[in-house]
Amino acid sequence: MNKHIGITILCIFLGQLQTAIANNVGLTDTSQIIRVHVPLGGNSWIKEGKTEKITDKGLINWIDPDAVIETYVRFAKTGKMKLFLKASVNGKSKVRVTVLNKSKEILLGENIQEYDTGEWEIVDIGYAKISVQGISKTTATFADLSEWILEGSVVNEETVYVKDNKDNYFYWGRRGPSVHLNYTIPEEKIEWFYNEVTVPEKQDVVGSYFMANGFGEGYFGMQVNSDQERRILFSVWSPFKTDDPKSVPMDKQIKMLKKGAEVYTGEFGNEGSGGQSYLKYNWKAGNTYRFLLHGKPSGDSTTTYTAYFFAPEENKWQLIASFKRPKTETYLTRLHSFLENFIPETGDTGRMVNFGNQWVCDTSGKWTELTKAKFTADATARKAYRLDYGGGKQKNLFYLKNCGFFNDYTKINEIFERESLGKKPDLKLETISQLSANTSKQP
Repeated sequence: MNKHIGITILCIFLGQLQTAIANNVGLTDTSQIIRVHVPLGGNSWIKEGKTEKITDKGLINWIDPDAVIETYVRFAKTGKMKLFLKASVNGKSKVRVTVLNKSKEILLGENIQEYDTGEWEIVDIGYAKISVQGISKTTATFADLSEWILEGSVVNEETVYVKDNKDNYFYWGRRGPSVHLNYTIPEEKIEWFYNEVTVPEKQDVVGSYFMANGFGEGYFGMQVNSDQERRILFSVWSPFKTDDPKSVPMDKQIKMLKKGAEVYTGEFGNEGSGGQSYLKYNWKAGNTYRFLLHGKPSGDSTTTYTAYFFAPEENKWQLIASFKRPKTETYLTRLHSFLENFIPETGDTGRMVNFGNQWVCDTSGKWTELTKAKFTADATARKAYRLDYGGGKQKNLFYLKNCGFFNDYTKINEIFERESLGKKPDLKLETISQLSANTSKQP
């Protein structure tokens, strides 16, 4: 009888083992472990270092002991995490690894290895910063670093990071997600679009484009180009789709009709091609700037777009530029605003902008206030490579924010409605349209 019981137990065990193998599931929890590889090339930034740069391959030629390499990962649950650093070392070095303000010193030896940094506790859902800094080295460089490897109960399919460089996503991921407000507009033919923009103090981060008046064929807003330079930028895309402006045929090139004093005009590429204009202007965070766009068919299978800017410091409207777009007969459509970062090195720093008192004027001269907008975001957000994006309304203002690895993100395609101000722009459109212009090509 005992022999038969033993055979029965053995058969049950073998059956369980066969089922587990068929389902690719082990009999212990260790087979359930998810292991993710977080490449430095799309998820890291250098702080304090004077020479180091993040490349698509990670960190190469790490020399400066002051350099701190910071990597961000978003966790959807709390728990334990085992952390490994993949590094290539010529000699020997010692580095300090820090996760959520707790640090350990790790010895790195020769060759390429996955160095075990131990187990760490993730106590909150959201983004966590993983950093490493050099302490000592026996050769010229500390190491070449390529990726962090994470495993443990805290890691699952919802762990967020830039996963690969397909379609150049290390670049786009380090720039951060772009966010948009798409305004609900009346059905009438819209000829004028008015918007007011305020960047709160300390939110004017280098690399930011606070785009106020976007339309179907271009965009108009203000940028922080460097610590020394800021611009008011107005661009119109060519109907010929290319990233190389030199390849646009003559009959599809954007023609500059007029421009304001000290405004540069030329061409742009890389994200489509077309006509570009900008005024170098040292706008200030905390001040409110006014943007006015005119768009109207020219009567010869072209449409003319003209941009005007009002700075409170100058207390007057000024012309930015007027462009004629060929093969186009339309009034203003697809009105929107957006916030983007165009410098990957500042993609770890948060920024935000407020948009208020939006109005449009149709061909009959009727003004309509725009109080509804749909929030959308770019592919970096939609692919869930980064979730530090947001937007919505605060009483009578819309706002957008991105980058900085904050934890509360906004649902894409959510519609927001701000409070109506009922404050129609006090504009003399005929006078503004006749603003004096310098028609030369360069300032």
